[in-house]
Amino acid sequence: MTSFFSTFSIRFLLGTLLLSLAGCEWVEFSPNDHRAPAEESHLTRKNLARLEQQTLPPGDTLRFVFTGDSQRFYEQADDFVESVNQQPGISFVMVAGDISDFGLSREMRWVNEKLSKLRVPYLTVIGNHDQVANGRAAYQEIFGPLNYTFTYAGTRFIMTDTNGREYNFNGRIPDVPWVEQQLADTVGVQRQVVMSHVPPEDPDFDPTLRPAYTAALRNAPRLVFELNGHRHDFHIGQPFDDGVTYINSFAFEKRQYVVLTVWGQKQFRLKTIAF
Repeated sequence: MTSFFSTFSIRFLLGTLLLSLAGCEWVEFSPNDHRAPAEESHLTRKNLARLEQQTLPPGDTLRFVFTGDSQRFYEQADDFVESVNQQPGISFVMVAGDISDFGLSREMRWVNEKLSKLRVPYLTVIGNHDQVANGRAAYQEIFGPLNYTFTYAGTRFIMTDTNGREYNFNGRIPDVPWVEQQLADTVGVQRQVVMSHVPPEDPDFDPTLRPAYTAALRNAPRLVFELNGHRHDFHIGQPFDDGVTYINSFAFEKRQYVVLTVWGQKQFRLKTIAF
C-alpha cells in the first residue's frame, strides 16, 4: 500500500511539474512546432510598417545594408547589429534567406531577438534551410509571405522564393509569372530590385525555370540588380552576359556585409564593411 501511494505521488508531482513548465514555455514538446508569440510573429508586416514611418522622398539616394545566411551565427549577429547601427544614412537591412539552420521556429526567433536591436527595420526572403521540416510554416508564421513586394523611395523591391530543390523542382518555384507581373507594374516606380535566396546559376535553382526567370529580369528596363544569398560569400557579376547584375551576399560567419546605395534610374555603388 505504501509503495502504491509513493508511486502515485511521484507520478502526480511529475505531471504537475511538467504542466507548470509547459505553461511557462520552459518545455517545448516538439522542435517542429511553428507557432510563435504575437510579438514575434508577422515580422515582415511590422517592419514594413516601421519603414513607412521613415520619410525619404522618391528619387532621393537610398542606402541599405545587404547580408544573408545568419543561420546559427548568433555571436556574429550581435557584432553585425552593433556595426550596422554605426553606419550613417541606412534606411533598412535586407537578409537574403537562411535565417535558420534547421527550419526551427526557435532559431528564427533567436535571430529576430538579435536583429530587433537594429535601429532600422529589416526585411527577409526565405532560404532553403528555412524550409527544412516545418520551416516553411514557421517562416510564414514568424515573418510572413514567401513572395511579396514593397516600394520605398521610388524603389520597388520584389522578394521571391527561388528554393526550387526544396519543392523537388516541380516547375513552379520561383513563381515566374508572379515575378513578371511585379516587374511589369512600374506605376510610381523609378527603379526595381529583385531579391531571392538561391541565385539562378546555382544547381539548387530549378533548371527548367532558369531561362524564363533570367529573361524576365533581362526584359525589365528599370531593374538595377538582383540580390542573392545561399553561397555564403560576396560576388558581383553578370553570369548570363545579358546586362543583368547579380550580387551575392556575405554570410554572417564571414563578418562582412555590403552597403548598397542606389540613385537615379540604374546608378548604384557598393561598399563592403568588416565587423
